[in-house]
Amino acid sequence: MDKRAQILLKTLVEHYISDGQPIGSRTLLQHSGLDVSPATIRNVMSDLEQLGFIASPHTSAGRIPTQKGYRLFVDSLLTVQPLDNKAVTQMKSGLSSPNQSELINSAADMLSQLTQFAGLVMIPKRKALSFKHLEFLPLTEKRILVIIVTSDSNVQNRIILSEKPYSASELTQASNYFNANFVGHTFDEVQVKLHQELQQMQTDMNKLMTAALQASTSADATDGVVIAGERNLLQVDELSTNVNSLRKLFEIFERRTSLMALLDNSQRAEGIQIFIGGESGYLPLDECSMVTAPYEADGQVVGTLGVIGPTRMAYERVIPIVDVTAKLLSNALSSN
Repeated sequence: MDKRAQILLKTLVEHYISDGQPIGSRTLLQHSGLDVSPATIRNVMSDLEQLGFIASPHTSAGRIPTQKGYRLFVDSLLTVQPLDNKAVTQMKSGLSSPNQSELINSAADMLSQLTQFAGLVMIPKRKALSFKHLEFLPLTEKRILVIIVTSDSNVQNRIILSEKPYSASELTQASNYFNANFVGHTFDEVQVKLHQELQQMQTDMNKLMTAALQASTSADATDGVVIAGERNLLQVDELSTNVNSLRKLFEIFERRTSLMALLDNSQRAEGIQIFIGGESGYLPLDECSMVTAPYEADGQVVGTLGVIGPTRMAYERVIPIVDVTAKLLSNALSSN
């Protein structure tokens, strides 16, 4: 794409983000700063449309950016507006609690308030815990209580349902086997080790051990993600007029599974990540984008935060908000 086409695409995307209306060649000519004829503008617009960067709604002669157009704009044409010192100072004062839970909630609220979209913060995963003790106790014929004591002396009680009844002596035998072989190992290590040894154990015992491990894993699971400002998206024209889109989006917020997977993947990347439309594979809506950044505690990445909004968001403003929030949260957690 030559420089002239880049300037026209950048101008088109910026104006569409600003007012949400399809952009015509006359408007582009007025705001692009190019000294070319209207016919040249129309020819370039036609080329951009054929390449899939812009599209022409059937109700208008103007053009709007496509997902591909937004992606090129964000990757190559965007001019980010850094936050001024006053704004950063105000944000820093909002993340001053010594309590980790309060910091996470404040960060989600801050992202939502500053962008007027939905703010998300993935709760830090706990350090890997190991088994200290496990015990099976019979409740009824096929209901078994599993008592799990982890290395931090936390006690978790889980009830599992078995397909066959176990005698008290069988459950004691299973407890002894587990404690003899897996004490001191993390949940992930137990899963690998148990998988390797299952074939050497009796079938009935396999099922009991597998059920116990599944129940135990929930004791070591992350608590999830904090979401703030979902209702802000009801004010977004592109979403508020599409009931099906809103329903899908709020189903994602409710289940949170896809959001957790997306945030978890973002945690492995460095710096700002931008997912436009359905390209992430987790957000099924073409009308939505997500901007994320990992955050740290004591030099280690422990989670991800971000913003979900319309594809027609002011990326040059949202990106620094997400970036600065991640850095301020990292500093606050490390100070604590």
